Amino acid sequence: MKAILKNYHQAPRKVRLVADLIRGKQVPAAHVALTFLPKKVSPVMFTLLNSAVANARQAGYEPTDLFVKKITVDKGLVLKRVRPFKQGRAGQLRHIMSHIVLELGTNAGAVPVATDSTTKTVSDTKPAAKKVAKKTAKKTTKKVASKTT
Repeated sequence: MKAILKNYHQAPRKVRLVADLIRGKQVPAAHVALTFLPKKVSPVMFTLLNSAVANARQAGYEPTDLFVKKITVDKGLVLKRVRPFKQGRAGQLRHIMSHIVLELGTNAGAVPVATDSTTKTVSDTKPAAKKVAKKTAKKTTKKVASKTT
């Protein structure tokens, strides 16, 4: 249960402030912390956390059983730009980007819920699948009715 964000346009030093804040917290507590934190990276980190939770749900885990196990912020690309300074000089500006890797862990008693794909009914599928199922049901009943007469 991992989510990765590459080349986020903010320096790693600033992003690590938020990463240190949510490291080790339960997922609901991390959601609350990111919601009310007035930093530029907070909404991005919130989205990244939701992505990791969605990956965990696909694996069968409940979000309440998860916590932020590991979060790393590394230096990414550096965009170098030139800016004119006084007396005809030029200075170099460096726009440093960040790579963020967020990994969720489970509590000791958390076990993934087994999902059986064969037990799905027509009502569990998408609306388009329902229409197809109705059409095939009508065709089979017509065929059976025509064979009996």
